[in-house]
Amino acid sequence: MIKTMKWLAVGALSAAALGAQAEVSQVRVWAAACANCHGTMGKAETGNESLAGKDKDELIQKMMDFKTGRKPATIMHQLTKGYSDEQLQQLATYFASLKK
Repeated sequence: MIKTMKWLAVGALSAAALGAQAEVSQVRVWAAACANCHGTMGKAETGNESLAGKDKDELIQKMMDFKTGRKPATIMHQLTKGYSDEQLQQLATYFASLKK
């Protein structure tokens, strides 16, 4: 019985780890859409803003300002409307975690 409980615990932990990995992979998929302007891994070419290593709260605020129309943009206001507020927070967390 104890052996069975241990295996169930291992299985549950493995499933949780896989779920967390899938979440990270999904954020990377979303971030790939940003690469055209903001560069691979958030490191933009001259003329565009690099996102890697930026303050998470600043990134969230900027994206929410684009989404609500408070900040003018050529395309960001359209792109941000395609994400939920939670997804934008996950993207900001991801880019903030990258090295400059």
